[in-house]
Amino acid sequence: MYKRINGLQHIGVAVSKMDESLAFYRKFFGLNIPFFDSVAQAPLMRVYCNGDNITKRASMVVNLQGGCAIEVIQPTSFVAKPAPFEVKVGDLGICITQVKCLDIEKSYSFCKENNAPGLTPLENDPMGRKTFYIQDPDKNIWQFLQGSGWYTDQKHHSGGVVGCSTGVSDMEKALELYAGVLGFDEIVYDSTGVFEDWKALGGGDSKYRRVLLTQSAQPGGGFAKVTGKTYIELIQSLERTPEFIFKDRIWGDTGFAHIGFDVKGMKALGDDLAKVGYGFTCDSNDALSMGNTKVHCTYIHDKDRTLIEMIEVYKVPIIEKWGVFLNVEKRDPLKPLPDFMLKALRFSKIKD
Repeated sequence: MYKRINGLQHIGVAVSKMDESLAFYRKFFGLNIPFFDSVAQAPLMRVYCNGDNITKRASMVVNLQGGCAIEVIQPTSFVAKPAPFEVKVGDLGICITQVKCLDIEKSYSFCKENNAPGLTPLENDPMGRKTFYIQDPDKNIWQFLQGSGWYTDQKHHSGGVVGCSTGVSDMEKALELYAGVLGFDEIVYDSTGVFEDWKALGGGDSKYRRVLLTQSAQPGGGFAKVTGKTYIELIQSLERTPEFIFKDRIWGDTGFAHIGFDVKGMKALGDDLAKVGYGFTCDSNDALSMGNTKVHCTYIHDKDRTLIEMIEVYKVPIIEKWGVFLNVEKRDPLKPLPDFMLKALRFSKIKD
């Protein structure tokens, strides 16, 4: 049976005030086109919610200029809690999400002029690229990097998500999963030291090993023209014992909740993952409805409990308010959606 991990699809981020956060993401990242926005129970996540069947509001938003989406989550059956400690770079779990921009200097000026919280100075990353960081209303850390692979021009300084940074306790074991099993098999850099771009972040004065990964394979899936090439940075702390970001908390509490991959052939992929010790911890089995979007969702987690979602998409809204949807279940997994369909998403744009 055909199976493939097409690439990064989205990053999940749990917030305390949904509408405020969505407005922030529109303003600073241009994430202004929603795929869905609905309130529903989350029985799939019981295993990560102490056995409770929580209710949450979730909204998936994308920037049509290019980049991956984010899924913004706010619990409605309980009040989301922040971490009771300062989350530092290298703590176990997703500690940073990266977005790409057209011109790093212009994005920096925009963030400075608009009083972006937690704005750090422009510094060089391990590849010598200029970069900076900001915080969202829940103090989640977002990194800007100058990127390429643009799909449309929506007159916004920023694109969407291009990757994330994840703290791990054992780099070699983490590489076995992310590079060997999940297909992010190309090493962009492998650097050890104290890094200039982190000196203004919590924990940034310590020594780390940073490994940036991407896929050598062609990105796939219907939205590959928009998402483009994606990256995962693994971080191992070498001078301190990192905290688990969600220690004594559950899925839905504030923070970067999960990494989402677009996949094809879920059952065959699950069989392969189980053989190497990463069997599904939860599985929607049949198509799961999120508004008018229908998908098959499963989860695994790495050795440090970072959650990884696998999503096989069956039906997506193109222009939901007009009742225009696309069944993608039988499409060629490497064939992107036609331009007229992708560009039609602009009619769903939210304007502030």
